[in-house]
Amino acid sequence: MSSVGVRRPVAERIHHPPVESLDLATIMRALGDPARLEIMRLLADGRPRVCGEVYATLGVPNSTGSYHLRTLREAGLTRSRPAGTQRYISLRREDVERRFPGLIDAVVGGRAAR
Repeated sequence: MSSVGVRRPVAERIHHPPVESLDLATIMRALGDPARLEIMRLLADGRPRVCGEVYATLGVPNSTGSYHLRTLREAGLTRSRPAGTQRYISLRREDVERRFPGLIDAVVGGRAAR
């Protein structure tokens, strides 16, 4: 089969809401699930995690973990960074702190790393 006319996928772009658009009601809805709170606690040490590590820690299937990570990202709480076939997830601590000071520490129970 010829490769003429075959489109190659464009590099994936992951949307992260700007700091100014972070909304407390949206953030609180995202944090309303125990699994997502556990993800926040996991990321609070400041070390980015690959998606698979998050899924394994939670003990959930990839599809369920992906849903939770997308919810947190769309609320502006986490950042996803593609690296080859992996995706690294990290907490947007500085951004959230700038908009809602003290929220991260309140959510993770004061166990947050600085």
